[in-house]
Amino acid sequence: MRRRQILSLLLIVAVFAAFNFSMYRLLTRRLSNNFSDASQAKMVDVARYLPHEKGSDLVRIETSFRMEGELPVLDGAAALVPVYASVIHTLYPEGSVTYEGGVFSDENFYGENFAADSRMQYKNTVRGYKAIVDGETDLLFCAAPSEEQRRYAEEQGVELIYVPIGLEAFVFFVNQENPVDTLTVEQVRDIYAGQIQNWSEVGGPRRVINPITRLEGSGSQSMMIAFMGGRPIAPKSPFALVGGSIGFSFRFYLADMVQNEGVKMLALNGIYPDKESIQSGEYPVVAEFYAIYRADNENPNVTALVTWLLSEEGQRLIEKCGYVGVAPK
Repeated sequence: MRRRQILSLLLIVAVFAAFNFSMYRLLTRRLSNNFSDASQAKMVDVARYLPHEKGSDLVRIETSFRMEGELPVLDGAAALVPVYASVIHTLYPEGSVTYEGGVFSDENFYGENFAADSRMQYKNTVRGYKAIVDGETDLLFCAAPSEEQRRYAEEQGVELIYVPIGLEAFVFFVNQENPVDTLTVEQVRDIYAGQIQNWSEVGGPRRVINPITRLEGSGSQSMMIAFMGGRPIAPKSPFALVGGSIGFSFRFYLADMVQNEGVKMLALNGIYPDKESIQSGEYPVVAEFYAIYRADNENPNVTALVTWLLSEEGQRLIEKCGYVGVAPK
């Protein structure tokens, strides 16, 4: 009897050992050796983009234009922090950016400790659209809104004015080790629609594709929905976890702000996303980004600032920030 119990215990141990080994082979080892972490979340280090701070990574240009009087509160998407922070750095007086507790906290990656009276805020896209509608922000720097964000403004009886101030490429990226360097627009759509599920179908290795999506209402997710042209994004395959990822973002955010050396941007239709292909229109997915304000905002400095952003000086600042300016109309 005792011998039978010992054999039973040994059998249970053997089963668990076999299960753990199989899981290691199936998941842990494959994930550690392939290119599955292509879309590992990266946060913007806002501390790099604080106006009037020594050593900040901001642009300042020579201009006689200065903001005085009632200074507009500026807010925006993570990808556009360098733009609107550089506007404050160039045009606003020192002391216009303030913090709860007197200093910026490195632990607040979403700018939670900007003081209530600070002319710079950082609520990012999702909270930023609500803030502009609710009148907490004067000028929002963002990509186009989602349908839900448009609907929220309509429900609140608020008309928003969208002024294009620059151009940016919407890009797709994979792990640096992924041998695929280019996809067509239709191939990317087919991947996210669930019709292409393996990298071997687009010239890569025999590996399941893991299509990464973003937070609903974020600028990149709204852009992705528009990119799909009405085709729904399919639920992921149960095997996607063990696959190689593909993700999407905006060019400057990916290449210059998060600076993830482990990923590479893909060419689309054979065109690599750089400033030249964006300006020429060769790259197939170029999006406008906007300065957005409420139509009923009575602060004259809001429209004065938008006018300056569209001037030669304002467009030079946007270009120096690393983006592409809009052609004069």
